[in-house]
Amino acid sequence: VFQNFDNIWSLEVLRGIVHEASAHEMSVITTESGDRSHPDSRWVEGVLRRQPLGVVLVFSNLTESEKSRLQAFNIDYVTLDPAGDPSPDNLSVQADNWTGGLIATRHLLSLGHTRIGIITGPNSMPCSKARIDGYKAALDEHDIPFDPDLVREGDFSTAGGYLQGLSLLKNSAKRPTAIFAGSDLQSMGVYEAARTLDLRIPEQLSVIGFDDVQTAAYMGPALTTVRQPLQDMAAAAVRMIIDKSHGRPIQNRSIYPTTLIVRDSTRPLEISEPH
Repeated sequence: VFQNFDNIWSLEVLRGIVHEASAHEMSVITTESGDRSHPDSRWVEGVLRRQPLGVVLVFSNLTESEKSRLQAFNIDYVTLDPAGDPSPDNLSVQADNWTGGLIATRHLLSLGHTRIGIITGPNSMPCSKARIDGYKAALDEHDIPFDPDLVREGDFSTAGGYLQGLSLLKNSAKRPTAIFAGSDLQSMGVYEAARTLDLRIPEQLSVIGFDDVQTAAYMGPALTTVRQPLQDMAAAAVRMIIDKSHGRPIQNRSIYPTTLIVRDSTRPLEISEPH
């Protein structure tokens, strides 16, 4: 059950789900419904009609009513990248977002950047909070005060990245020399914002993303980003459902490591570059 399929992030997740399900000779039915924080209530009716082995939910935790209805039909579910803090008895798969925010910011700091803008995801989502907490921790390591003026709340979309990128970059006197975009899709928007303002990446602005979707390596310049293994995480969600159906022991919560992928969109800050 997805929010929507209008971006490559969703396709990466779907590929992991389909690949793992196929390996177990199972088919996948997809549902597009609702918003990022919670799906339209009609999705439950469709699931109950189809009686699947289990459900991979790409959104926040379920309501108590939805949990009860799925449990009444013995339908297991796993939340992938939960938008809320999953309860201990719920199955969930997510990335180590705090470390991802830390290593992204450390990379920019190692290149000499101290005015680092950040475009987060929605403030209501734990993954967004964890990434900015990692960002703050890296700044603190270098005794750089946290500046709220360098923070913008995004929505993980390209359009949102463009708008928030313009907001960070339009004032040349307060412009950051680097931007940490909380998703690769937002990074794409930052690229367009920089182009609109005639700023060259990475000569005048370093940009780092988060996710490492397939297109990140083919952006111009190729995007430095933090990889969360979306396909592996999606496959793990499928295996959780299968293992539980067979009575095998499972961990209710699985957290996958994030890693830094350095490409061409970041470079050392030069004194001659604008601040």
